[in-house]
Amino acid sequence: MIERNADLSGANTLALPARAERLARPASEEALAEALAARAAGEPLFVLGQGSNIVLDGDLPGLTLIPALSGIEYREQGDTARVTVGAGVVWDTLVADTVTRGWRGLENLSLIPGTAGAAPFQNIGAYGVELADVLDSVDTLAVADGRPVRFEAADCEFDYRDSLFKSRRRGEFIITGITLTLRRHGPCRVDYGALAARFAGTDPASLDPATVRQAVIEQRRSKLPDPRELPNAGSFFKNPVVSTAHHDRLKAVWPELVAFPHRDGMKLAAGWLIERAGWKGRSLGPVGMHRDQALVLVNHGGARAADVRALAAAVRADVRQRFDVDLEQEPVLLPGR
Repeated sequence: MIERNADLSGANTLALPARAERLARPASEEALAEALAARAAGEPLFVLGQGSNIVLDGDLPGLTLIPALSGIEYREQGDTARVTVGAGVVWDTLVADTVTRGWRGLENLSLIPGTAGAAPFQNIGAYGVELADVLDSVDTLAVADGRPVRFEAADCEFDYRDSLFKSRRRGEFIITGITLTLRRHGPCRVDYGALAARFAGTDPASLDPATVRQAVIEQRRSKLPDPRELPNAGSFFKNPVVSTAHHDRLKAVWPELVAFPHRDGMKLAAGWLIERAGWKGRSLGPVGMHRDQALVLVNHGGARAADVRALAAAVRADVRQRFDVDLEQEPVLLPGR
């Protein structure tokens, strides 16, 4: 079924006004292939999940797809489970299900908004764990001809908040499902950020995934606004990576600088930079950086994409002037400029 002139204000967590010229919600690979085959030559195509990592910069022309493929299937063998998940499954529903069954691997990724199909697009991550750590493969349909294409994890070109699907081959494939490999036993990952403080002195091998999931949920809820109550797109900027020398120069001036080792130097905490630049809790028109988490851009009501772009530009300019660091926006701008 195709909806025409469909309202997308409820299909993006920033609650920005926009409409889709044509909108489909295919619930199977067959329905998705049919929707692709029915496109006119050269017609624009956009794919949304829950709209939790996008900025809608006006109406979307052509065809917009919100894949609704469902299902979670477990194939258990000894200490491991291969879990195949439809692209339309809500991510945290999946995490909760795996944890309830006692499988380890996703607990640190609890409460991340979005769908399973959107997870590989930007290689979601939190508290020291990334999707790439547990991903086995990604199933897709090729936009050009509707044929199924499977990508093994090693072929997805995962990086920090990036993948082949988001960068080099963006727009060529639509994700229909993912397969993960989880384990029954082994230590939980609690050596990063707030979890390290929460479980200091605790043997990670003694923790169960349900305990870690609850700690992650409590931490996220204490810092991050619920988009249903205060519209936002989660972390708005990526944590920038700088050279060790650049980090050392900054550390000499700001001893309290928050940073973590990275293979290319040091990864700085973008939220810390934004807060020190004076933007935590500060607004510019109807949008602002959240009062409890400077990394989160929020819509206080009535905002449009131009308001978001103006605030993002102002924050980037101040951080660049103060720290000589360029912030990169995490949410994808659609339809693009």
